[in-house]
Amino acid sequence: MLDRKSVQSQEYRDAMAHYAGHVQLVTTEFDGVRRGVTVTAACSVSDDPPTVLVCLNRSNPNNWIFIDSGTFALNSLAVQHQAMAAAFAGFDGKSADERFAMADWDTITTGSPALLDAKAVFDCRLLEHTAMATHMVLFGEVVGLRTGHAHSSLLFMDREWRSL
Repeated sequence: MLDRKSVQSQEYRDAMAHYAGHVQLVTTEFDGVRRGVTVTAACSVSDDPPTVLVCLNRSNPNNWIFIDSGTFALNSLAVQHQAMAAAFAGFDGKSADERFAMADWDTITTGSPALLDAKAVFDCRLLEHTAMATHMVLFGEVVGLRTGHAHSSLLFMDREWRSL
């Protein structure tokens, strides 16, 4: 058992692995380039106005497209999306085009890719972003919304896929 007053990065990551997170895809498109990233660090901020936040790693230069586009869609994944979540997490080396070819997409309001069979899609206009340590936190006003079927949610906990 670990009980310390100072915390190392690896110890923190190991402890956070016990935190169950709902797996989601955050997507955007800018100047004909689509980007999607698997995340568990996303949540509701407010319902008036409807606002969500998403955390993305700042060290990946490809993630700056979310700032440049000014829009993003937060796609809530179900258990049948596990292979796609792994692909968008970069676990299998697929290109962006190959990743997006794994599913059917449309757009709702902003032009960001919206997964047709997602549990829910929150289509957002970027309100603001801030740097916090290794990550950027995006705050988005939900300007479009779609809910889907009631399939089991895809979770990630103890470094494994789970469902609920």
